[in-house]
Amino acid sequence: MENRAGIYVEQSTEYAAFYPKPLPPEPRIIFDDELIKLLSESNRELGRLDGAAEVLPDPDLFVAMYVKKEAVLSSQIEGTQASLVDLLEYRNEEKQSQISHDVGEVVNYVKAMNYGLERLNTLPLSLRLIREIHAVLLEGTRGGERNPGEFRRTQNWIGPPGCTLKTASFVPPPVEQMKQAMYDLETFMHNNSSLPLLVKVGLVHAQFETVHPFLDGNGRMGRLLITFLLCQQKALNRPLLYLSYYFKKHRMEYYEWLMKVRNKGDWEGWLKFYLQGIIEVSKQGIKTARKILDLQSNHRNLIMNIKSTNANKLLDYIYTQPILTINDVVQELEISYPTANTLVSKFCEIGLLKERTGQQRNKVFSYVEYLNILED
Repeated sequence: MENRAGIYVEQSTEYAAFYPKPLPPEPRIIFDDELIKLLSESNRELGRLDGAAEVLPDPDLFVAMYVKKEAVLSSQIEGTQASLVDLLEYRNEEKQSQISHDVGEVVNYVKAMNYGLERLNTLPLSLRLIREIHAVLLEGTRGGERNPGEFRRTQNWIGPPGCTLKTASFVPPPVEQMKQAMYDLETFMHNNSSLPLLVKVGLVHAQFETVHPFLDGNGRMGRLLITFLLCQQKALNRPLLYLSYYFKKHRMEYYEWLMKVRNKGDWEGWLKFYLQGIIEVSKQGIKTARKILDLQSNHRNLIMNIKSTNANKLLDYIYTQPILTINDVVQELEISYPTANTLVSKFCEIGLLKERTGQQRNKVFSYVEYLNILED
């Protein structure tokens, strides 16, 4: 079973590169009792997650904030230090002038997610679309000089900073073998396989990470593929499953399982780890949706004593922009500055908003309880 996922081939410069075998694995995946149970539970929880969003007053709003959270977590796996608050503050023009590379990478992740989901309406998930999404992901970031939107034309490797091809933890296939592996992966994605969808998606993610077709951004692209495949196959009506939380929480185990696939052909072990992640993340998403629903109901009651026709509009708005300024409220609600200032002050008095800066001018406010739910 050691060569089940592929083989290591010695190269002329004294290192071994991995040549992956096409999917599906041979011998075929063994569906033992544990794998069957995890598959059944993950399908059930994924369905519950999809349904949970539908009961929210504005499901698309919930999804938009979830995309931002996923962008932060997925980028953090790659070493960025940007937080959800940093991303939300990006709307502020003053903050944009101070934007860090880390925040820029997270902003691009959100753009890449939204771009890919929109393109899936007219173009199936393919090598062409993967390259397009990758170009959006890396545009203007630290990886922007590493051929965004193009498969690599040189050998790359994975390992700690400063390592070489000889000391790398893992060396993906050389360029020609990489190209063939990506064509094979595209064929597998389009193949109406008898494999359960969640199993198929798990195989695609691991294979993509093994092939490592780009010079930069492979981890983020591989995680995006999970969401795109599930949405393309209508397993989710909205892009709600984000495994970056689980992969970040179990980062070393995540990398270890990918290596066990390559070195030992243990596809089943990887799939069990991945399916457990789907279960855990789906349950967390359901809890988050319920908390937001309760929060909206409680705070709708809380503002009933505010004698303003704009109170409900502001409450709706702070779910889309939980970090905001008075000028944001002026523009969004189309009201005067004094009216917006009075309304925000009333929201502060009842505890819905909290001023963040301590300044007399250019104040910034946050919807703390909502942010706490998202960052939990």
